[in-house]
Amino acid sequence: MSSSRLVTIDCDYLGPGFAAAYLRVEGDEAAFVETNTTHAVPRLLAALDREGIAREAVRWVIVTHVHLDHAGGASALLAALPNATVLAHPRAARHLVDPSKLVKSAEAVYGAARFAELYGTILPIDAARVRSLDDRESVLLGGATLSFVHTRGHANHHFIVLDPAREAVFTGDTFGLVYPHLQRGRRFAFPSTSPTDFDAEAAHASIEVVRTSGARRAALTHFGEIEDLDVVAAQLHRWIELSASLVEAAVPLAPAEAEAMIRKALDEEMERAAEEAGIALDARDHEMLELDLALNAQGLAYVASKRRG
Repeated sequence: MSSSRLVTIDCDYLGPGFAAAYLRVEGDEAAFVETNTTHAVPRLLAALDREGIAREAVRWVIVTHVHLDHAGGASALLAALPNATVLAHPRAARHLVDPSKLVKSAEAVYGAARFAELYGTILPIDAARVRSLDDRESVLLGGATLSFVHTRGHANHHFIVLDPAREAVFTGDTFGLVYPHLQRGRRFAFPSTSPTDFDAEAAHASIEVVRTSGARRAALTHFGEIEDLDVVAAQLHRWIELSASLVEAAVPLAPAEAEAMIRKALDEEMERAAEEAGIALDARDHEMLELDLALNAQGLAYVASKRRG
């Protein structure tokens, strides 16, 4: 293996350019950052084969948090990697060892058939192969140090991964969504506020952790490497401010009315932001954005409902 490199793997989740996993190689060791779903695992293993890396050389499988488009494939991937250990946030690790709560919750949302279509089979992982990482804890990969910083806002069980050897940071969902298809004009980024842990104050703080981390580039799960961290951070802060104001406005409303109000406002902001970036959203764009806008509205409405009591 060459001494140091990063391979971006398109997991083809809901189509190309939606979700990435990363193969990080340093010296004679390798790590995966994110796993996507069980259906993506053959793509991850194929990347090892293309890079000439033995499965025994993979030391770490890192998941930024346990939402299923990030960690759903962890059990299937680990089964193919005899020497690998999963690294996770302390609040996430228990859900890898016992995923029954995650599976039950997702099946309730999607139904069993759609769940299987999206995520496949998710099995428990032996606790001996799961390691929890405290805030600012580090591990070694070959000759490189990877450091983990807990970042709330999107999820309470989320961390980012600092990779100083590459002047990079793996951001999970902390640093928003930058879909390649939407980068047709100027930079176009927006956050994920999906249920159930959105916290505007924590999200602002976590964006700043990434922006001021010293990294020159960010590797986003959704999607790919970017270098204009200041530009993306400014866009995300604006969206988070809007999101916080929508939560406040939704508190006195009935649940269905609150979600409808929020969704309408998010749709309008998406159009405004696209126009500002020099993009005219077409039918394909609207179809691609539908799930994110629906989930973002649901997440903000959920926060409003908690405050409503």
